Amino acid sequence: MTASTTTGSPPRDLRDFYENPAVPVASGTPRSLRQARMLARALGGPAGAGPRTIIDIGCGDGTAAATAAPLLPGHRVIGVDWSQDALRRARTRIPYAVRGELTGGGLPFASGSADAVLFSEVVEHLVDPDAALDEIRRILRPGGHLMLSTPNLAAWYNRGLLLAGVQPVFSEVSLRGIHGRPGSEVVGHLRLYTARALKEFVAASGFTVVGLEGAPFHGVPRPLRPLDRLACARPQLASILLLHARRT
Repeated sequence: MTASTTTGSPPRDLRDFYENPAVPVASGTPRSLRQARMLARALGGPAGAGPRTIIDIGCGDGTAAATAAPLLPGHRVIGVDWSQDALRRARTRIPYAVRGELTGGGLPFASGSADAVLFSEVVEHLVDPDAALDEIRRILRPGGHLMLSTPNLAAWYNRGLLLAGVQPVFSEVSLRGIHGRPGSEVVGHLRLYTARALKEFVAASGFTVVGLEGAPFHGVPRPLRPLDRLACARPQLASILLLHARRT
């Protein structure tokens, strides 16, 4: 979930920022595929034992859910987002997409009704990630799967940038422009995690961490992409963290 530099009047708050139709709401395909494969393994393949309910929270334009669907045959994938513009686009790609929030009224699902939750590139945008994981835990059945992905503060190139006194990639100091870091997109990130911090945070929220994998970042310059793919072998250095946890 990334956001480009906005034009016109500045956003009044984060809601205005993400409701802006000019803000991209799709993530990279490599991350979506890796995450979908992790979930397919966790569910045991196609829906031979009956369809499972998978909720994609922060589905954006539905690209990630549509990418994952062929790897999850027979299961029902429901997209959720707070942006009406994103939902209009998502409904052209996936059968089910509903409006919902992780704060306020909560998600429009009964407690224990979900078998799995996809939570992709969302947690870094939240003011209150603790309440978000509480709500995800509520809708998951006991033993249900959480597939969370987020940018890695300690990605291989960010380590070098910090040593040089440069603001890390993925971090942000303004919703209006880029300051002190490489890149051309305003991302609206409020929080960033290392592998260790992410695992501790999720475990403290009532989940058992099953595994952690790495994924490449589509924004890495083309000459450096082979190195970025190699870094995925060590999630602590990868661009994107893919975490699998189960509700306790």
